[in-house]
Amino acid sequence: MKKFILLVAIALAATIPALTLRIAGWYPDPILDTAAFGIGILAAGFMLSWGAEAAETRISQGLILALVALVTVLPEYAVDIYYAYMAGKGGPGSPYIQYAAANMTGANRLLVGVAWPLMVFLHWFKDRHRAVDLAPSNAVEIGFLLIASAYSFVIVMKESISLIDFVVLLAIFALYLWRVRSSEDAVSAEKEEPGPAAALKMLPTGQQWAIMIGLVVVAAGVILASAEPFAEAMVGTGRRFGFNEFLLIQWLAPLASEAPAIVIAILFVRANRAGDGLVAMISDKINQWTLLVGMLPLALSVGAGTIAPLPLDARQSEEFFLTAAQSLFAIGLVARLRLTVWSSIILFGLFVVQVVLAFTFRNDEAEAIRTLTWLAWIYLVLAAWLFAANASRLAMFVVHSVTGQKIKSPKTPLKINR
Repeated sequence: MKKFILLVAIALAATIPALTLRIAGWYPDPILDTAAFGIGILAAGFMLSWGAEAAETRISQGLILALVALVTVLPEYAVDIYYAYMAGKGGPGSPYIQYAAANMTGANRLLVGVAWPLMVFLHWFKDRHRAVDLAPSNAVEIGFLLIASAYSFVIVMKESISLIDFVVLLAIFALYLWRVRSSEDAVSAEKEEPGPAAALKMLPTGQQWAIMIGLVVVAAGVILASAEPFAEAMVGTGRRFGFNEFLLIQWLAPLASEAPAIVIAILFVRANRAGDGLVAMISDKINQWTLLVGMLPLALSVGAGTIAPLPLDARQSEEFFLTAAQSLFAIGLVARLRLTVWSSIILFGLFVVQVVLAFTFRNDEAEAIRTLTWLAWIYLVLAAWLFAANASRLAMFVVHSVTGQKIKSPKTPLKINR
């Protein structure tokens, strides 16, 4: 318990510079502002994750993993929604339109290209297992990620994200939460708890809930206070050093906002629950690929004061296309309910390639678009090969995800209990 108190104290102390600057309305320097508000958001993200993870023993496992994934990426939501809101206020041609799309695509690709493989690499390093295995019940996560990824190509063809997309994506996410609500019972007491949840578990129920709610409320306040200055400081930092603002927002901002979610998943791996860690990352991808994407035109419309879609220019369309293609490839890799070391190496290697190419052609828009297109098609060709080998299984996952029908694959015995 003392360790938990120390961690909370450190997290609260880390938020003080951000809150002080925000309350005083004093923003001395973009670099210092980025550091102060970035650290504040990071600390708040950890407090959110501790509160959510502590509820694990009281809520069904599938639902709590989905909620942990949702809660821990609230920092990402806050930053991206701010960019979308400012895009609406700025009107057509506003650079914030690109910032909103960049932050969203960067966060999604970072999750799949880095966080997913990281779970496997850590599991191999810890126990020398060559794969992270998922439970048959996790077919629901894969099925819904496939549904969301398939719909994302509609957005690519339209070259915009509209309020209609918001309704569709919200429905997918709501159905996903509904389907996982009645998964396995709350995590067994015999399972080792990751991180601070073990300390909270020792307290009386009333105190547990009070601390969990307190952590979430305080953290949410810090995130709301820090999102705007952090987002603006990122832009200012790029201008100060002459960095490409688009790439800075696409790759650096998500590192701060996604870190708590990734750290919690790492704690799952350390607690001998590598499968739960990977599921949390898959669930993280689902809620960002549905709820976050769908909320962008809503935030833009609020900023604009009228209903309006978030337009995707040629560069943004290709970024979205690449993100959708990467999603399909990742789904193909986990179609057999396991992610292997070799699959993770390929997933991470392709991610490194896209980042290197993005920075290589940062000053050549036309070449950057051509490169993104080719890389997206490479993902799609690899995905098509994997889908062909696992077509019946993936179709079964989708049917089960939507209908809840308990089915069994004739080729691969797979009993699904959800």
